[in-house]
Amino acid sequence: MARRSAPFSRSFRRAKAFLVVNLVLWAAIGGWYLFQPPARQQEVSRLVGNLFNSRKQISAPEVAWDLWQLYYSTDYVHAPLPADRGQVYGGLPVASTGPLRVLANTGYTVGYSDALGDPLWAAYHLTDVDVKDSPPRPEEFSTDTRTVARVETSVYNRSGYDRGHMAPNYAIATHYGKQAQTETFLMSNVTPQKHALNAGLWKTLEQKIATNYPSRFGEIWVLAGPVFSAHPDRLKSRVAIPEAFYMIVLDESDGRVRAEAFLFPQDAAGTDLDRYLTTIDEVERRTGLDFLPALPDDAENALEAKKAERAW
Repeated sequence: MARRSAPFSRSFRRAKAFLVVNLVLWAAIGGWYLFQPPARQQEVSRLVGNLFNSRKQISAPEVAWDLWQLYYSTDYVHAPLPADRGQVYGGLPVASTGPLRVLANTGYTVGYSDALGDPLWAAYHLTDVDVKDSPPRPEEFSTDTRTVARVETSVYNRSGYDRGHMAPNYAIATHYGKQAQTETFLMSNVTPQKHALNAGLWKTLEQKIATNYPSRFGEIWVLAGPVFSAHPDRLKSRVAIPEAFYMIVLDESDGRVRAEAFLFPQDAAGTDLDRYLTTIDEVERRTGLDFLPALPDDAENALEAKKAERAW
């Protein structure tokens, strides 16, 4: 009989330990909260309120970590608020190869290279909103007639590569609506991406950015795009195939900004996002793009040199 009850006893002890840890955690947060000024209390109330909304997909440990980071982390860099707080934070990225075709859409903006047949960057801005159900996914991609390359979706047929969104379908759909979602299916927003990455780590990070990050941080800005070798292969001699992809997330609070940057090779595998953390400086070196050009040089240099300790 004792042997049969042992699994139950272990489960009970684990549940009890989990409850104790959470009670201690919330007691610590509650005590800290009482000594904060009204503005911080309001921000904390928003964050804790989101914790109890299951659609926000955040946890108590994340709340505790975020509160520590928000007020005591050294990851933030002091910087004046950019005049333009739209889809692109800190100014349009600048390409070392010359001006790109900037294509503004309802929920995102891209810097497009007609020579490569790919976007070199896509930028979007998400805020903490009531998450809506995503409209049905469009069935087809469309040629973007604003481009000279006018890449057709058939270029990807039987290529072995997915049409990888740079500005994601789900995040744009749930924050900006059906029309904005449809625009993410323009061929100017996609680039050749291996399926394992597109459906794996890239999707995992996109989902966190779509729901979890805005709920925790209030608002975020994202830059995403491909990384090319000096002489990339092409699909049907038209669309250049990247060797890797980057994702940069920016979080601003009270005149301070922090960033996390990722570099994913096409064959990136596993579930550990931390493994692919890097600096914005390294992304700039690999892409030839200059990010955040509108920030003061000292703030830009400090921010771009920092590597996040862990994925948010």
